Amino acid sequence: SGDGAIAICISRTLRWKWKSSMRRTEQAASSSEEFRNLREDDFSKAQKRPVPKPMSIERTKGSEILFGIAPCSLAFLQSKRDFFQLFLKSGSSCARPVMEEFAQRAKARGVPVHHVRRQVLDALCKGQVHQGVCLEATPLHPRSLEEAEASRVGVATGLGTQLIWLVLEQIQDPMNLGAVLRSAHFLGVDRVVTSQKDSCPLTPTVSKASAGAMEVLEVYSTDNLQRFLKAKIEEGWEVIGTVSKSEVEDKVPVISCLEFHWNKPTVLVLGNEGYGLSSETRSLCHRMLIIPPGRTLQPGIESLNVSVATGILLHSICSQKIKSLLE
Repeated sequence: SGDGAIAICISRTLRWKWKSSMRRTEQAASSSEEFRNLREDDFSKAQKRPVPKPMSIERTKGSEILFGIAPCSLAFLQSKRDFFQLFLKSGSSCARPVMEEFAQRAKARGVPVHHVRRQVLDALCKGQVHQGVCLEATPLHPRSLEEAEASRVGVATGLGTQLIWLVLEQIQDPMNLGAVLRSAHFLGVDRVVTSQKDSCPLTPTVSKASAGAMEVLEVYSTDNLQRFLKAKIEEGWEVIGTVSKSEVEDKVPVISCLEFHWNKPTVLVLGNEGYGLSSETRSLCHRMLIIPPGRTLQPGIESLNVSVATGILLHSICSQKIKSLLE
C-alpha cells in the first residue's frame, strides 16, 4: 500500500543518516588520533626547541649598571668612571648608528662588548627603560664640598659676577634628583650641593632621569649644611629659600620669584619633597621665594613637585643673566 511504501522510505533514510553519522564520528576519531600521533612524533622531547639558559654574567665587585643611550654615551665622553662591560641588544636594532658608535667607543677603550637578548638587558637594569644599551661601570659619588672649598680649585669667588649655587636639602626621590640636575645643567647653575644626610645618592636611575646630565655636572655634598650656608653668608652671598604660597613665614621676608633681583652671588636652597626646608635652614635664609599660581588653588594641591619648582625658579633667576648679556 501507499502507507507501507512511505514507511520503508523513511526507514531507509534514517538508516542512511545513522551510517553517515557513524562514518563522520570514526573519521573524526581517526583524525584526532593522527593529530595526537603527529604531535608526539614531530614535537618529541628530543626535537623540541631548547629553552635558552639565562646568560651568566660576571660582575666586577662594587660596579653598577648604567642604562639608556644618553647616560651611557655621556659617561663615555666624560670619562669620570672606569668601564668594565658594554651590553647591546642583539638583532636589527644593533645595526643602528648609535649602537655601532657605542661598540666603537668601547673597543677603543678595551671594554668587552656583548650582544645580548632584550631579556638580559631587562635583568641587568631591573626592568628599567634601557633603550637597548647597558654599561657596567664604577659608581659616581658627590665630591666633598669641604675638600673643594679648602683647595679652592675651580671656585669662582668674585662678588661682582652673577653666580648661583643650587643646594638640595634631603632630596630623596631619584627621579626628582635627576630632573633637578637636568634643569640645573640646562639653565647654567654654577654648582650643585647636596646634604649628605638622608639624600638620594648618584645612582643609575638618577643619571637616566637627568638624561645624562649627572655624568656632566660636578655634584658636591656637605655633612654640615648650616655651617656651609653660614660660611657663604660671611663671604657676602645671599641665601634664598623656597616656600609654597600656603606657607607662612614670620621671620623671613617672602617675595614672588618674579620680583627677585639677582645682584649678588646667590645660593638657592630647595628642601625635601615632603616637609621642605628644615627650620635650621629656614632661619639662615635672607628671603623666601614663592611661585605665583595661575588660578585659585584647591586645598591639598597648593604646591609643585620639587623638580618642577626648581626649573621655574632657576629660569626666573637665570634669565636675568641672559637679559644682561643681550643688552
